[in-house]
Amino acid sequence: MALSTRSGPAERSAGGEHGHRLGAAQGTALLVGAVLGPGVLALPHLAAEAAGPASIVVWAALLVISAPVALTFAVLGARFPDGGGVATFAARAFGPRTAAVVGWCFYAAVPLGVLSGALIGGDYVASAVGVGRPWPLVVAVALLAGAFVTNHGGLRTSGRVQLVLVCVLVVVLAVAILASGPDVRTGNFTPFAPHGGSGVVHAAGLLFFAFAGWEAVTHLSADFADPERLLPRATGLALLIVGTLYLGLAIAVVGVLGDRAAASPVPLSLLLQEGIGDLARETTGVVAVILTFIAVNTYIAGGARLGAALARDGALPAGLARGAAAGQVPHRSLLLLAGLTGLLTAVAVPSGLGLDTLMRATAACLAAVTLVGMAAATRLLSRGGRRHGRALAGAATVFTGLMLLSCGLFLLLPAAVATVGALVVRGRGLHNSTRSRIDLGC
Repeated sequence: MALSTRSGPAERSAGGEHGHRLGAAQGTALLVGAVLGPGVLALPHLAAEAAGPASIVVWAALLVISAPVALTFAVLGARFPDGGGVATFAARAFGPRTAAVVGWCFYAAVPLGVLSGALIGGDYVASAVGVGRPWPLVVAVALLAGAFVTNHGGLRTSGRVQLVLVCVLVVVLAVAILASGPDVRTGNFTPFAPHGGSGVVHAAGLLFFAFAGWEAVTHLSADFADPERLLPRATGLALLIVGTLYLGLAIAVVGVLGDRAAASPVPLSLLLQEGIGDLARETTGVVAVILTFIAVNTYIAGGARLGAALARDGALPAGLARGAAAGQVPHRSLLLLAGLTGLLTAVAVPSGLGLDTLMRATAACLAAVTLVGMAAATRLLSRGGRRHGRALAGAATVFTGLMLLSCGLFLLLPAAVATVGALVVRGRGLHNSTRSRIDLGC
């Protein structure tokens, strides 16, 4: 069976009532939501706990590393717009079996990632309101349910909601950074690396979670009104917004809170208290809801379209393929993701599976997907005289490979998913040898 990696004219125009196409503003909002998610609520604490003030260097390094990754995905998405995202790029570069396995890894990461995000949001909201168990879990489930329902309404609904929420989010976080600026103390930056190099590596593996959203929007590339023009523009704007906010928050949290940054699981609440006083609790609750919803919303949107694309191409049951065309809503894939997320919640919460574990597992899966995407780009962008694109992708491949190694034993998860996926797609008749039958469009 040959893997179809190009949406045909009829398929691309068939949207029906859900045929809304994304513009630059909505695309930027979805990208910002995918990257600047609820991780920013917890990661400054976890990174400071692991590496102390040296975590700021890790934040800065990952921002530099994420730029070529983000731009490479933008170039690939603009050139090969399709709901399969990274799986589509892998199919064109390495063949259908590799593409299917990569798709499985991303699809498996979605329930892990959205549950992690929702639990972070639930903890912050419960802290802001002043309630204990079981309310954090109740809030998390409500956020997940809201995101799944919104996505069933199509990208017209989710894209507009995302745009409004991201605008509010950027304003609130910018106020938090600027208002706390006068309280930064140089003494809070010493000792700079209390846990040595191992702490820095530990923080790097964890913080990849904060930068692992760039591949999510590639699954929405076919839903842009003009992917070749609008996707790179949206990516550039998102890089600027995310970079400014992440680095500003990292410096402010360490510089203002000092040792409290590593001790408190809600550093943003403390930072807002320093900056705006009594309004901090309510503001933190609002920020937590917005951050959680926009990230979960984007990952669900991208994951659902990937599932439909995988089913369309034979890597998942054909019944899930409905809604795979650009502009349509993959209702069945959404329902499957909702079921998998519910199952994971039912297992993870009673067993006491920690947030750190969930986030590291997500980061490992997404790092593996990103590495394959960058490797595919080095091959695809070498065609047609795109030497600069190949150099960019090559640098991104090296950087991502180093980040993948920092995931340690959590690499066993994507390895296990890839093994199961390979066995399934082999049984369904997908072979990399069929790559010669794929229209590469180069």
